[in-house]
Amino acid sequence: MSGPIRRLGFVGIGNMGWPMAANLVKAGFEVTVSDAVPGRAAQFAGEVGGRAAGGAAEAAQDAEAVVTILPTSAQVAEVAAAIGPALAPGSLVIDMTSGQPGKTREVAAELAGRGIGMIDAPVSGGVPRAKNGSLAIMLGGEEALLDRAEPVLKAMGTSLHRCGGIGAGQAMKALNNLASAGNFMLGVEVMLIGQRFGLDPAKMVDVLNASSGMSDSSQRKFRQFVLSRRFDDGFALELMVKDLGIALEVGRQTETPTPLAALARELWAAALASVGPGNNHTAAAQLPEKLAGEVLGGNK
Repeated sequence: MSGPIRRLGFVGIGNMGWPMAANLVKAGFEVTVSDAVPGRAAQFAGEVGGRAAGGAAEAAQDAEAVVTILPTSAQVAEVAAAIGPALAPGSLVIDMTSGQPGKTREVAAELAGRGIGMIDAPVSGGVPRAKNGSLAIMLGGEEALLDRAEPVLKAMGTSLHRCGGIGAGQAMKALNNLASAGNFMLGVEVMLIGQRFGLDPAKMVDVLNASSGMSDSSQRKFRQFVLSRRFDDGFALELMVKDLGIALEVGRQTETPTPLAALARELWAAALASVGPGNNHTAAAQLPEKLAGEVLGGNK
């Protein structure tokens, strides 16, 4: 199978997948969507367009490529097993899950046995950038497959980064989230110290953003989701903890000492235990607040 990709299956229309699939529809691709939540695919087709499928295998019927964006690599493996028989040789699986590089390589090898290509293409930018199609996408896979997938990816992101062979994109995504998670927790502690000293946390965010302490968290999270007490940017706390585990797994596989990374993962796991499952990842700020006995922008 060669030529431009026009017919797509899309498996996983959650918080991120929905706007990403919507941008593919807007770009003129023929999109058939599937989701584990009953009725969600039909809702998408009714509100956005495209076609609803009853399952992943049906979404893959007649597709030239299938996009997957799911919570874990284990679920991707299940979907790959289901869609493999439905895909023609020469078709492509574009896995946009923040998954485990090793597991992805196993799935890619199994699909290759059927003549089906696979790349990994996890994203960064959250729901707001998923909606406006400006995601950063980290890519792993053979150059020819990445070339073929590029028009599809450009409908969802504006910053495409080829990181290496299959699994490289997912390794980069996990390491990116490790850096982001460390910056977030340290930034919350910085604001707590400053507040106790008598500084205004909101003013501190302004200064950080004009100085060398600037980070994605200071630019896009502290004022918007922590100081506002909204805690609702669209990325789950459980998924952040999962990604930190993947980053540490890559560290172990490469025999890299990771004392700070290990501490960051422990802090985020403790935050998950403290605030409970089902919360947004920015709610992790409540752990250092609890330890300090103080709420940012509020009272003890």
